[in-house]
Amino acid sequence: MNPLLWPVRSCANGLGLAWWARVRTQSPDVTYWFGPFVRRRTLEAQLPAFVEDLRAEAPASLEVELLRTRRGEPLTELG
Repeated sequence: MNPLLWPVRSCANGLGLAWWARVRTQSPDVTYWFGPFVRRRTLEAQLPAFVEDLRAEAPASLEVELLRTRRGEPLTELG
């Protein structure tokens, strides 16, 4: 992510307008948040590399959902 765009992404996130990917895995049971992005198109372009890294951990299942929301820490939730 371009650090020069961080203020824009932060503002969009604060307003609930940022795009996030929520990736849920089973075995291990973890929810990962990937974002924030100002444009859905940018999220979609960068998401495959993130998902591929998670697939390398060999979860039993992996579910991806794109959301326009406000999100804070933590970006990884167990259980």
